[in-house]
Parts: sequence; C-alpha cells; structure tokens
Amino acid sequence: MAAPGKVAAFRLPPLPTVGEIIKLFRLKALKQLSQNFLLDLRLTDKIVKQAGELKNAHVCEVGPGPGGITRSILSAGVEQLLLIEKDARFIPGLQMLSEAAPGKVRIVHGDILTYKMEKAFPKHLKKDWEDEPPDIHIIGNLPFSVSTPLIIKWLESVSKRDGPFTYGRTQMTLTFQKEVGERLTANPGSNQRSRLSIMAQHLCTVENCFIIPGQAFVPKPEVDVSVVHFTPLVQPKIQQPFELVEKVVRSVFQFRRKYCFRGIETLFPENGRLKRTEQLMMTANVDPTLRPFQLSMSQFRNLCNAYRKMCDEDPSLFVFNYREALRQKKMTETLLGSTGQPEQTEEENQL
Repeated sequence: MAAPGKVAAFRLPPLPTVGEIIKLFRLKALKQLSQNFLLDLRLTDKIVKQAGELKNAHVCEVGPGPGGITRSILSAGVEQLLLIEKDARFIPGLQMLSEAAPGKVRIVHGDILTYKMEKAFPKHLKKDWEDEPPDIHIIGNLPFSVSTPLIIKWLESVSKRDGPFTYGRTQMTLTFQKEVGERLTANPGSNQRSRLSIMAQHLCTVENCFIIPGQAFVPKPEVDVSVVHFTPLVQPKIQQPFELVEKVVRSVFQFRRKYCFRGIETLFPENGRLKRTEQLMMTANVDPTLRPFQLSMSQFRNLCNAYRKMCDEDPSLFVFNYREALRQKKMTETLLGSTGQPEQTEEENQL
C-alpha cells in the first residue's frame, strides 16, 4: 500500500511483452512505411526520460506502433496519453494497453501530418509564450520517411504559434536518422550544417540526447538513430516570417559547396541579379566568399532582415521562384528552336 498522504505510483498490470504483441497480432514492419520496432523497454524508458518530468503531464505519442514507448510513457505517471497511429494494424494492441490504463489513453487512427492538434489537449493547460513550457509533451519514434517533413511542419507551427504550440512552448522528444539528428544540431563550420540546422536552431533549443544503435530495432535499419529534444525559444533568433526565413536559408544552401554568393543570387530575377545580390550581401555585412555551412546564425539573421527590406520595397521579389524561372527559360529556348544548351543547365541539375 502507498504511504499515508501519498498517491501510489501508476503501474501497468502484467501484459504480454511487445514481442508477444507483435506475434499475437501478426505484425510486420512495412519497409515502404520505414517502420522499425523498438522492443527493449530499457531503451524506451531512456527515450521517455529525455522528455523530462512527465508525472501528471499530458503527452501525445506519434506513431506508437506496437506500443513499446507507450508503456514507458504510461509508467512515467502521465495524466493523459493521446496516441496518433496511421497504421490500423496496430490499433488492437494499443487498445489492449488502453484497457490496462483505464481513463488515461485516447487512440486516434489518423495521420499526424494532417491531424489538427489545436484542440488535442484541455484548454486549462495553455500558458503564455513567455512562461515556462506547458505540461504537454510530444514524443515519437518517427518513421524515417516522415521525420523531416514533420519537423519542418512543426517548426513552422512554432513560428506561428499554432497547432500543438497554441498551448505555449510545447516540448518535443523525437527520433531521427543519426545523420538528420546531426544536421539538426550542427554548428557553423560543421559539414553537417544545413537548412535544417538553421530552421531548427533559430526557433528552438535543440539537443541531440543520445544515439540508439541500429541493431536495437526490429528489423534492423541500415543506420543508427538519434533521440533529439526540442524546446521552443521565447524569442526566435531570426524575427521574420517562417516562409521568408525558409526561402533565404533554402537559397543559401542550394549550392552548399560553392560560395554563399552563388545561392543568394537565386533570390533575384535574372535582370539586375548581380547588382541586387551585391546590395544584399553588403547590407547584411556577409563575406560573399564564405561557404553556406560557415555562416553563423547572426549572419543568416542579417541576410533575412536585409532581404525583408528589399521585399518591402519591391513585393514582386518575394514571389520570385528561381526554379520556375529556370524552367520557363528552358521552355522558351526549346520553343524558339535553340540548338545550344541553356546557359544554366548545370544549376538546374544541381537543383
């Protein structure tokens, strides 16, 4: 019995192991969905521990699959657990877990990429953005095919303070391929520094917690897996709209092995491109001979601020699409019966 005045810690009743659940429901990881099961509960406990204190918290688990991490979350004493699972084959096993934790689990058969999280949690949990993070956590062992588009979607939601971030600075603990985890946390000068590094780090504190070896998963993936923790910042490091920041960052990294000048050129139409690129680099005080991965966050901030000023002066700049302009140019040359190669075929190939 619990000591007088203390609430007994929640414990799941005896259940089939995750491996037995997989056999019982004849579950197989689908390669086309990039599914890999984590059966070692010591590792699932370790993942959940990275989320922080979960006692009486509200948690959303993304893609619970056969329920290994789900068990560790429930054992942490959460108040409510929302499970969002796209693959209907896993629902019966998750229902078994739900029955073992009465009143604690809600299962949604749906796609996290389209699921509306604005109403996923009780309203009373909302906190002001400047306050400490709310008692809400997102946890997930993400399929590799979903992880990057999903984190970009959630980073945009951080920027706009919508989706799960209508409740405040909701924290996330997610798995990624090791290489993606390295990109998310890469510093200036690192070969792993990328668009993902800037988009994540200008909006969140990003921590690469630990590496799970590939052999811990069933089936074994060809790569190891990173567990990454995100806490949204009170103030983004680049205070411009998400779409503008992403456009500038994407352009800079378009030719990552060349001078950053080359990528920044793609922000501008061909007519006046050189002059405008020089103007942007000068206003931002960025050395045009630096490689994209060498640029600091403050240099990206300067580039975004300078580009915003130019867009305010000429709104047509922001809607300019370099790739589309390149395609249109090629089509025009083809229609005119040009026999020579388009001037920028090399750039098009690199895109």
